[in-house]
Amino acid sequence: MTDQNSQTPAQQQPATDPQAPVVTPQAVYLKDASFEAPNGPFGSFEGQPAVNLNISTRASALAQDVHEVVLQVNLEAKAGDKVVWLLELQQAGAFLIKNLSATDLAQVLSIMAPNYLLAYARAAVSDLVVKGGFPPFLLPLVTFEALHARAAQAAAAQAAAPATVN
Repeated sequence: MTDQNSQTPAQQQPATDPQAPVVTPQAVYLKDASFEAPNGPFGSFEGQPAVNLNISTRASALAQDVHEVVLQVNLEAKAGDKVVWLLELQQAGAFLIKNLSATDLAQVLSIMAPNYLLAYARAAVSDLVVKGGFPPFLLPLVTFEALHARAAQAAAAQAAAPATVN
């Protein structure tokens, strides 16, 4: 049987629009991690400790069209007034981002990229806590959309506030 397709491979694939938006992860990495259990898993505490969670993000340009996003996770597990364990984690990623408006770029850096990194942070947190001798701790789902909206509102309010002169 003969090959009925006479097109070359370049002709078979659709042309890529050079102006099309591009968002591609380049690397995901653990930038920093710290776990402390002052008394180990055998400390004198009863029941499940209360865990205080703080999550924040930051983004910076690494090169033209390449941005680093860092998801910062701070956890403190306490039983009464005793610290059971502390965990600090910086889960980071480098993203190639091209052909986006400033608004879309801000949304990618504060919503999409942190959502992408959250799964990696969740695994790292659970692993560190288990290696510390404690039951796994699973990070809850985070609504980065709400955090982005809140930050945008705060920035708009600050921009609208009259400047004070001393």
